[in-house]
Parts: sequence; structure tokens; C-alpha cells
Amino acid sequence: MTKPSSRKGLSLNWLEIFQVCARHGSLREAAKETGLSISTVSHHLRSLEDHLGVELFNHARRPMVLTPKGHVFLRNIDVALQAIRKAKAEASAGDLAEARYLRLGTIEDLDSDVTPDLAVYLSRKMPDCDFLYHTASSHEIIEMLRDRELDLGIATTPPERLRDLQDQPLLRDPFVVVMPETITQPVPEIVAGHSGLPFLQFSSDLIIAGQIEAQLRRVGVALPHKFECGSNQTLMAMVAAGAGWTITTPLLFSRAKRFQPKLRMHPFPGKRFSRTLSLVTTPDCSRSILEIVNHKIREALEVQVIQPFVGSTPWLEDQFRLIE
Repeated sequence: MTKPSSRKGLSLNWLEIFQVCARHGSLREAAKETGLSISTVSHHLRSLEDHLGVELFNHARRPMVLTPKGHVFLRNIDVALQAIRKAKAEASAGDLAEARYLRLGTIEDLDSDVTPDLAVYLSRKMPDCDFLYHTASSHEIIEMLRDRELDLGIATTPPERLRDLQDQPLLRDPFVVVMPETITQPVPEIVAGHSGLPFLQFSSDLIIAGQIEAQLRRVGVALPHKFECGSNQTLMAMVAAGAGWTITTPLLFSRAKRFQPKLRMHPFPGKRFSRTLSLVTTPDCSRSILEIVNHKIREALEVQVIQPFVGSTPWLEDQFRLIE
């Protein structure tokens, strides 16, 4: 056992690096996340253990494994570091112009118009801030938030509880049926599988695919899985080419401008259902930053997406809307 060091106080940097190492179980991954060298990460860990006088990791194991004392220490510093980060964020965000760092994740659904406008707006509002913008699936964004790799994200609200994260609903995005414009068969017959037109669907690992599958089960419809794809644009291209039909949302359909002349969008027959896009944050995210992102995102969704789309598709007016 190492002896406690009294030469200097406990470093916050040591604690943060220990937390990252405990999450990844790898010096290499911790170095990659922190931007430090492996030797520097190892030095900080050893300094922390020397200061405490205990072994926090079993250094003979690969991947790295916490000792029993390491587990106890991690539980306590997780709470402490969260409180410190929240205090720092609130203290530094009183004046947004002084904000220094923001990590934001968004789903691809907003890449065309909303996210670029948000990026420009924030860069002007917080001129000295370093930004990280990450585009990923909703599942990935939520996991990155849980791992504290992002400060806030815009994602589809998952069916399960978010537990340690906070969400603020933004948009109600109803599910609709999209078919080739040449098809005249009634929509209920197609959704029920009473046609020769294949159902083209989102990849099963996406939240949106699970929501669609659950609704089809509720209405007693079982459709064969002929084609799965993670890209909405590819689905729209396939439908436009007459290869099948799909279930998507107005927000996603609005991005497929290139293919829209060959597509027709219809209400989902029977009981309607929708997904919710939310602004999801860690508990220590600055309230000031959250408010300004929330305001700008809502403004962009209303002006750039909802108003133009509802104007040309009136039957969506009460369904495709912001959530107050």
C-alpha cells in the first residue's frame, strides 16, 4: 500500500481523470477522451493513489478493474464532481459571452436547416466559446449524455425513462404513411399488408423503428422485413423509385425535397401516433445555455419546418406542432 502524501492538496484534475478511466477501463481510451498522453493519464492516476494511500485500480488486470475501495471512492466523487460542474456552469454562464465550452449533439433530422442556424447563432452569442457539434442517432446521443461526453442533445425521446438526464419536449412529430405518387390503392389496405407493395422500414436498432413496430403490433399488423435502412433519405429514394412504401414523419419527409414530387404523404389510418423530439441535458448543464438553445431551436422549428409544411399540408396542423 502506498503512503498518503501531504505535499500538496487533492487535484480536481486527478479526480476527473480517475472518473474517465473508471468509465472506460482503459488508459488509451481515457487519453483519447481527455486529449492527454497515456503516460500523463497514468501519472495523474498514480498521483491520486499516492495522495490517498490506497490502490484504486487493480493494475495487473486488463481492462482496468476498480478495487473495492476504488468502487466506494467512485460513488462518492461522481456526486461531488456533478455538483462542482453544475456550480462552475452556473457561475460562468451568467454572461453567455464568457462561456468557454459547449458540447452539443443532434440527430441528423435537423442537419439541413435547424442545426446550422443554431451553430451560427450560438457562435455569435458566445464568441469565446469552443463548440463541439456531434451528429448521431438518438440512442448514441443519450448514451453520450449519460457518459458526460455531451452537455446537451436533441433526440427522440426513448420509451424508457431517462433516469439521470433531464428532458424538455420540443416537437410533436406524427407518423405518416409515404407511398409512390403513382399508387392509388387505399392506404388502410396497404398498411394492412393487402397489396404487393413491400414495406420499407427503418433499421431495427433505431428508436423510431421500435415506435413504428410497437404501433403495428397494437393494430394487429405483421409485415415482412424485406428492407431495413438507417437513412431516411435512402428510404425516400426507394419509395420514390416505386420499390415500396414506408412509415416516417413530417420532419423527416420535409428533408427529402429531391424526392417529394414522386411521393405522396398520407395520415396513418386508424389511431394516430407520434414521436417526441426533446432537448435532453445533463443535470449540471447551465440553465442559461439551456434556455437560449431551447428558445432558438423552437424558433427555427416553427419558422423553417412547421409553418411551411403545414401551409401545404393543412391536415397536419393540429398534429405537427411545438410542445409548450
